[in-house]
Amino acid sequence: MTAAPKSPVKDKNYDLVSVLQASLQYAWQMEEYIADAERDGDRELAAWFRQIQENNQKAGEQGKRLLAQRLAQA
Repeated sequence: MTAAPKSPVKDKNYDLVSVLQASLQYAWQMEEYIADAERDGDRELAAWFRQIQENNQKAGEQGKRLLAQRLAQA
């Protein structure tokens, strides 16, 4: 197994934007997983996916606030 290449950008704000994007993308993607679990009648799994979605939405909101603060300071 090969390791993922290191980012060519060494910048904490770039890292923040990357994590923010990933968190919001993953929260959005959970909708499909929730629908799949519900379609198959698996309420437990759907509830777990909702919890993951909520955690990612919270991380996204926190990341947006951090980014706004940093952009205002720049």
